[in-house]
Amino acid sequence: MQTTNILIRQAEIGDVEAIHRINTAPKAVWGTLQMPYTSVERYRKRIAERPEGRYHLLAVVDGEPVGNLSLGVMINNPRRSHVGEIGMSVRDDWQSKGIGTALMQSVVDLADKWLNLKRLELTVYTDNPAALALYAKFGFEKEGLLRSYSFRDGVYVDAYTMARVR
Repeated sequence: MQTTNILIRQAEIGDVEAIHRINTAPKAVWGTLQMPYTSVERYRKRIAERPEGRYHLLAVVDGEPVGNLSLGVMINNPRRSHVGEIGMSVRDDWQSKGIGTALMQSVVDLADKWLNLKRLELTVYTDNPAALALYAKFGFEKEGLLRSYSFRDGVYVDAYTMARVR
């Protein structure tokens, strides 16, 4: 079931508890580098002290935040200022409902039409086929395998580095 009434907007300090719920849910912890038991205060600090070049998009359905995406632009490195790095998570009960697609479409539009980024990059676990399919839909290609990239649930797991170059 695809959701059509998805609003994408910049995250605000009042969204911190919802972002915490999204990022500390079991599927988000499994599929990202988020840690279980992370404090709300850590997310509050991320939003309140957002550095220049950091965009934090929020997907909202009927007033309820259900997904978020962070885009970091490397503005302080002249040789990499054309690059944006993406991290994303969707609330467990909203996965496979178009939230990831809406977030990715918004970040690609931001990167292409407003920030003039040449390259978007991300890292994704090799055992996350839904995420791999989503990123491929937006033109991301696998560039490398990162063996034993992360320690998750008691074992080391591999990841791909992926990029979209326009």
